[in-house]
Amino acid sequence: MKKLSLIGMICFVVLTVFQSSALFAQDAIVLGIPTSLTAIEGRESLKAVQMAVDEINAKGGVAVGSKKLPIKIETLDLRDSSPGVPVSEALLGLEKIITEKKVNAIVVGPFRSEALLAGMDLLAKYKVPMLGTIAMTPKSEEQVKAEPNKYKYCFRVCLNARYLVGYLAQSIGNLQKEFGFKNLFVMYQDVLWARTTGDITTKVVTEKMGWTSLGTEAYPTGASDFSAGLVKAKTKNAQVILPVFDMPQSGILLKQWQSMKVPALMAGFISPMAGQGAWKTFEGKIAGLLNSCFELGSAIPSAKYAPATKFYDDYMKKYGVPMEAGHGPAPSYDSVYILAEAIERVGSLDPDKVVEEIKKTDRQGAIGRIKFDDGNQVIYGDDPTKTAMGCIFQWSDDGKRVIVFPDSIAEGKVKLPDWVKIPK
Repeated sequence: MKKLSLIGMICFVVLTVFQSSALFAQDAIVLGIPTSLTAIEGRESLKAVQMAVDEINAKGGVAVGSKKLPIKIETLDLRDSSPGVPVSEALLGLEKIITEKKVNAIVVGPFRSEALLAGMDLLAKYKVPMLGTIAMTPKSEEQVKAEPNKYKYCFRVCLNARYLVGYLAQSIGNLQKEFGFKNLFVMYQDVLWARTTGDITTKVVTEKMGWTSLGTEAYPTGASDFSAGLVKAKTKNAQVILPVFDMPQSGILLKQWQSMKVPALMAGFISPMAGQGAWKTFEGKIAGLLNSCFELGSAIPSAKYAPATKFYDDYMKKYGVPMEAGHGPAPSYDSVYILAEAIERVGSLDPDKVVEEIKKTDRQGAIGRIKFDDGNQVIYGDDPTKTAMGCIFQWSDDGKRVIVFPDSIAEGKVKLPDWVKIPK
């Protein structure tokens, strides 16, 4: 028995020395960025990650125990934002970057919620921490809470669909108070996050705020004609249309809304309308739209929160063009720092130790104050000194974007387009 114990102790010491040697033989922290690189959110999130990595590497890298290691980026296009690409293909890509590139962690991650949920088992299998910044389904948090030991590697830094619903519902509620609107029609992309956002927002404003739901119209990814839904909204006397889209073609919805003079205020989220470049792209035919910026700093600066503006300006200086994605870039930038600081605190690349430190994060970032809840979701609210934040802005007639909600960072009031009238 003593001989066996001695052998066991020797094996333990050898393993410990091997692991330590392996760490110091590693010449970089390998950060994987598997996402939909063809989508604007994916492309600009990668740029934001690169900016953070360049800043950290310029200062010598990340302290891992007594050694400093630079961060090395590995990318892979999951293509999961494209029409017709099955979840299985995205999963193959996710597993490929983990196994072939030997990544220590992942930032950004799957674009579609369906791919995120399926990919959580791969993160658990290979013990790879992931700080997601695009996929939004709250079901991932439910899985973390249900099986925390298995799914502890999955974190989300961007807002989720529930938080988006909160911002949309509150801003729509304000329209009722200010203008007397109460009739809602919903138009959304037929994907999980958009359906969830549209359906839950409708439920909240009808059951808790007294609005009347006039129906919904769903569009497959890739659709480019939205006139059928707009005709229904006009016929049913909708006063507010809630759009929820992330596909590039959804910008056409605004042109059709204006050309048809549908007498309902457009208030929701249309991805191509988030950045300043949308004004030129769509020839100024987007004035009046109330649009969501999912996270402060992503595509829009804030006059009342300096870190968001600094990130926005630094991105512009580095790349020579402003951000166009209102979802993804700012939390992607913050995620690199969250990860680097967790590694430095624990002094190791051991994934189990790193995720425990990530959970303890409390930092002031571009998106606001960053802290995680028990589902590994960053907490969002209405004060950037206390929580992370998104916002609602309106396109003005002169092509400016004016933040109108929440009140803590509002820069102006909602103005109605000429063809949208206040009910008598």
